[in-house]
Amino acid sequence: MQQAFRQALHATEALREQLRQLQASQAATRQRYWQQVGPLAAAAVAARRALYAPLETALTEGYLNRTEAQQVTDLLVHNARSLQERFGEDEAELIARYAPPRPPDDEPPLPTPHSEAPAYEQAQAAARARRQQQRQRAHATQAHAAAQANQALLENTKAAYRQLARLHHPDRAAQADAQAQQAQTALMQRITAAYAAGDLAGLLALLAEHDAPTPPSAEAEALLTRYTEALAQQRAQLARQLATARQPDENAPWSGTEKQQKTRLREIKRSLRTETDYLAQLAHQLQDPGNLRQLLRALAANGLAGF
Repeated sequence: MQQAFRQALHATEALREQLRQLQASQAATRQRYWQQVGPLAAAAVAARRALYAPLETALTEGYLNRTEAQQVTDLLVHNARSLQERFGEDEAELIARYAPPRPPDDEPPLPTPHSEAPAYEQAQAAARARRQQQRQRAHATQAHAAAQANQALLENTKAAYRQLARLHHPDRAAQADAQAQQAQTALMQRITAAYAAGDLAGLLALLAEHDAPTPPSAEAEALLTRYTEALAQQRAQLARQLATARQPDENAPWSGTEKQQKTRLREIKRSLRTETDYLAQLAHQLQDPGNLRQLLRALAANGLAGF
């Protein structure tokens, strides 16, 4: 079982590394492109980051109602994703702080056959409705299975964290010398960071690295089996993320021929100047509660997710 566990750990880490390298490569591509835009892109990034402070302040001052607070939270996430997806900036910390889990996409409503339509049209509509219901049931089944897998993964992540925390909590080194205490604290920080990121493979790697060897037992074998199965769930998640990340973005400004890229570059430079000026004015307006509420109403009325 030890060998199967270590193989599962190695395979999971290999997938994680592939995803990290791909995301780093894509971020570098975005950054190289925006470097061609020069200070205009840097000014737009700075202007977008300047929106964080007044929006986060508004959340803490208590004058927003629940709907407005949620709208401000959505604006923070939208702004962070804009910086991350457009400019290759690392906004993962803010997104993790404010972004709620995304629900499955809503299915469109089922068509209602018109009672006065010809019989063959009613039959076609009914057949389409049955197919759509089947797709909805399949989607719901998949979503339920994914939710159960995520819950199992979370439970195993918690179990690994607790096991590591019992073994390596700094209090266990209270009687040791300063160097040993410092090493124990640093290790516990790594453990806590891996748990906060939901990184089961990282926790299990630390467990394999630092756990003292113990004689095999039925309980230890059962725990290893449980962790090995949980790693398979994490690999499935990573494989889906990797497949999504590999899909080409045909609308990216750095795609297309050299002539198309140059044309886009000129358009983007003009757009960035306008965007930066607008955001600078906006950051000033957001500091006033009345202006912020007016902007929130305007965004909601126009169905806009962000600035």
